[in-house]
Parts: sequence; C-alpha cells; structure tokens
Amino acid sequence: MYNQPFTSKRAPIYQDIPDEQWNDWRWQFKHRLNSVEEFENLFPLTESEKKALSAKNLFRVEVTPYFASLMDPSDENDPIRRQVIPTHLEMVDFTGEMEDSLAEDRHSPVPGLVHRYPDRALMLVTTQCATYCRYCTRSRIVGDPLATFSRKDTEAQLDYIRRTPQIRDVLLSGGDPLTLPLKRLEKLLKDLRNIPHVEIIRIGSRVPVFMPQRIEQELCDMLQQFHPLWLNIHVNHPNEITKELSEACDRLTRAGIPLGNQSVLLAGINDCVHIQRKLVRDLVRMRVRPYYLYQCDLVHGVGHFRTPVGKGIEIIEGLRGHTSGFAVPTYVIDAPGGGGKIPMSPNYFLSQSDHKIVLRNYEGYICNYEEPQTYHPHDAAHCSFCQEQSLELGQAGISGILDGKQMSIEPTGFTQVHLRSEGIHRLRLNPKKWLPKGIGSDQDILEETSN
Repeated sequence: MYNQPFTSKRAPIYQDIPDEQWNDWRWQFKHRLNSVEEFENLFPLTESEKKALSAKNLFRVEVTPYFASLMDPSDENDPIRRQVIPTHLEMVDFTGEMEDSLAEDRHSPVPGLVHRYPDRALMLVTTQCATYCRYCTRSRIVGDPLATFSRKDTEAQLDYIRRTPQIRDVLLSGGDPLTLPLKRLEKLLKDLRNIPHVEIIRIGSRVPVFMPQRIEQELCDMLQQFHPLWLNIHVNHPNEITKELSEACDRLTRAGIPLGNQSVLLAGINDCVHIQRKLVRDLVRMRVRPYYLYQCDLVHGVGHFRTPVGKGIEIIEGLRGHTSGFAVPTYVIDAPGGGGKIPMSPNYFLSQSDHKIVLRNYEGYICNYEEPQTYHPHDAAHCSFCQEQSLELGQAGISGILDGKQMSIEPTGFTQVHLRSEGIHRLRLNPKKWLPKGIGSDQDILEETSN
C-alpha cells in the first residue's frame, strides 16, 4: 500500500468540538458558515469579500465547517477560499455571460429534466447543495429554496423517461442529490431501476468533497442495491483531497461504485500544469478516475474565473505522456446555447496523404503511420448490430453522415436562401434529381426538398 497517507485538518475554532459531532454530517450541515461575522471567526476577510457577503440578491453562500477548515487563514488567495467565498467581482458583468448558458431550460420537456443527448437524460432532483460553488452553472436556480423541485416534478420527470425508450442512461444532479433524505433518494433510484430501458444510473455530487461525513456505510449499502450505478465527484485542487475524502471514496468503491472526477478550469485556482498533474495523480491514488476538465461556463458572475482555452490545451499537453493515460481527463467546452460538450485537445495529427498519416507525440517526436492498402469496408448489411441500432431522432449529426443516414447537415433556411427564382424553375421540377443513392430515406429527402 502507498505509504504517504492524506492528511486531515480542523480549524482552531473547531478544536473543542467533540469528534462525534464533527464527524456527523447533520452537524456539519446545520453549522454552515454564511456571514461576515462567521467567516471572520476563522480569518480576516478582505474588503472585496465583505462587500460581496453584504450585497443583496447575491448567489447563496453556505460553507461547511469541514471545508472551511481546509483554507489557509493567512492566504486571501487560497484556492479553496476563492471557490466558495464571494468577492465583488461577482457583481461585474463580462462579455458573453448568460443566465442559462447551456440552454438547459430549452431542452427540458418537463420541469427539471434535460434531454440534450439522444440516449441519456439529466434529472435535476434538488436545488440544494452542502456548499455553493461561486462558479455554479445553475446559479439561476441552485440555492433558491423557492425553486426546488417538488415530488410532482420528479414524477413528471420519471414519466417522461418511461415514455422515452431511447433513454438508457440517467444522470441525477441538481443541486446535489446526496443532500436528499436517504429514503427519498432510495425511492427515486428504485423508480428508475423499475424502468426496463434504463441501463445506467449516474450521480453527480460534491458532497464527498464538501461533507465527506455524509458518505456513511448506510448510504453506501443503499446505493449498492442499484448497480450499475456510477458516481462523479468534483475536486478542483489537490488541497481538497484529505484523509476524510479518501476514506469516503474508499467506502463508495468498496460498495462497487465506480468513481470519476469532474473539474472546472478556474483562473487563479487550478490554471497550472503542475497543480493539475498533482491533482490527477492524487485522484487515482483514491481510485477516482479523472473524467472531465471543463472550460468555465458563460454564466453571470463568473467572468473572473475564466481562462483562455489555450490554457486548457496547455494543461492537457502537460498531462498526456507525463502521467498515466487513464489519469488524463477530457478537456471540454460545454457549448453555449446547448450544443453539448465539445472536446478540445492539442493537435497530435500533423498531416496525411492517401496512404499514410503524420503524427507527433508529447515529446515532439514525429513519425508516420502507414495506412492499409487493401481495406475491406465493414459490411453493414450483414451486421446485426448495424441493423438493430437505436434511433437518435435527428441527432445523429456527423456520425449520421459517416453512417450513410444523410448526405449533408444544412443550417435552418439553407434551401430557401438558395432558391434563386420566385417560381419553380423547369430544371427543378423533379426533386428526385437530388436523391443520393444509398443514403438516407428517399421519402425524408423528398419531403425536405418540397418544403
């Protein structure tokens, strides 16, 4: 076993709290800090922090005593402190910001359910968190007790999933699902497991990071009834990885739950190759696989956290080849307007000819890879997997072109823009002239052409 254990910290103000209380997640939740006076019991606040904490209508502030104890009281730029204590910069507008930058509400057929991708859906099951991140993508609803999702909303979400057989993967998020009462969470998981076409259930949670005391054996025993169940935690900086978090992750993995990590690239917090390298190495020590590194979203109040995309590319360049392959996350931009996650990476593909490609590795070593001269394409007509593929209902995208389902993807109004005459030209009388043989459905193309 690796012989350098993670450490534990407790702020001096909490040293006299009995262990049975400190290790009780209910005590941690009840004693969250949210005011100037409470934070100044731990360390002096800056004028910027005081101004933000005293402002009206600011995104909710709550920090567990455990997580507050991880901050360096002498460092006003401490990476943990900057994630959860607001500054006046949250009140400064930046170009490109939106209330709902990912257009989740546009992709919500019922309240709280986001169906953006063909075969999976996101269920927002609560608006409450153990601690509130200052860069929260869903700050428009998260933290607002009046915006929480009712049992009626949850039932509507479940009903939509029942009626949509293409959904095979459901992600529970919010807010944080692990702040729900145990019985309510268990019922929700049972209801999902009773839907035949739901294969995978995932939970996104920062509770193990903010309040690892919540990951009790009782919770783990309940969760392991609903396999295959996956859980992604959210660690942004190595200083968040403690003995308590490591033990919480160990309980979850021993319950058979695969763990991943999602980080957000944040200016002044983790925008450093060496910080990120330490982070991913410590994560895999806890059997947590780095999953995504997100570019910061374009939501109100977070412009000061954003970095250039080039910084993320630089970080991936400093990870690939410099640490284990499974420890390198996928760097993504969650596209503004609801386009979904778009992976970004350094360019390892340099050039190509009709029979070879030119590649480079992390060291700058350049080589060519010889392409096969006699490749027999896959025979889709005699492949049972191809014949039984699931429908993606208009979302096949580039893969649909490669798969022969369509010949092009056209912007809205493309055909109308290119109709160069007011009437039907004699050369355009027969729309079958534009039917590509063997691609897509003739009826679909005829209908599209005639519209």
